[in-house]
Amino acid sequence: MPPRTRVVLVYRRTELTELIERHATRGQAEFYLRSRGRSLEDVVLRHEAAVRARDAILTSLPSEWAVAEVEREDLVRFLPEPGDRVVVVGQDGLVANVAKYLSDQLVIGVDPTPGVNPGVLVRHRAADAVRILLAPERAHVAELTMAQAKFDDGQELTALNEIYLGHASHQSARYELAALGSGQIFRENQSSSGLIAGTGTGATGWCASLAGDRGVRDLPGAGEPRLAWFVREAWPSPVTGRALTRGLLGPGEELAVTVQSDSLVVFGDGMERDRLIALAGQEVRLGLAGRRLRLAL
Repeated sequence: MPPRTRVVLVYRRTELTELIERHATRGQAEFYLRSRGRSLEDVVLRHEAAVRARDAILTSLPSEWAVAEVEREDLVRFLPEPGDRVVVVGQDGLVANVAKYLSDQLVIGVDPTPGVNPGVLVRHRAADAVRILLAPERAHVAELTMAQAKFDDGQELTALNEIYLGHASHQSARYELAALGSGQIFRENQSSSGLIAGTGTGATGWCASLAGDRGVRDLPGAGEPRLAWFVREAWPSPVTGRALTRGLLGPGEELAVTVQSDSLVVFGDGMERDRLIALAGQEVRLGLAGRRLRLAL
């Protein structure tokens, strides 16, 4: 008997839902928004668009298929299955949030409010998503590069946009940085606001801001097997330097970070709740992940 097809629908609570949870009633939420020069109507329209998109997908699926609805905050507790077909309804960033938990599952990004989001990763309408779900073999699929952090104790973390390594509160982080590759090793003790290693998909976000501040133009494309890395605000002192503050990592190249602070955190794509902690003396290596995100175009 063939395995049952399962669709995983990932979404994020809307602003309207969060406002009512905070203010108890729609009237109080409206008063709060109006006092800040905003309209409840716009918030309601976006909420209704998101609900319509989710409903349009769920009601169009074959009755014998299984469905799992997962809210963003519950991703850390959700276990995807190898044959899942994943639909992400929301903003581009939500695709990045779910990517780290997947292996080779097909992901379909649905934009419920076209024109509001950039639509880089959420390229489809609900009806398009249903057509792809019913015939995934016909979909044009892009394989997007991902970044990976490997700990010397076996822990691993992957990200679609970027990985951050630094102090939990973005204070000064102390570590030894070593750039490994091409048979050469460059080492430096540093004190900084942390490291960012980003993919081409993340080149329009955090990495773009860091690159713009430094006049860097050679950021990788989304499918390129390269990462751009930056050290944030390296502080020079008699025992710390700032010679190694940016670069590119290709296949077989890594950044090796040996922690000198009491502890540092590592997280990907802004998911600070789902972070790993590196203690003093531990080594964390940043480089290309061994898998990619399969995104329907």
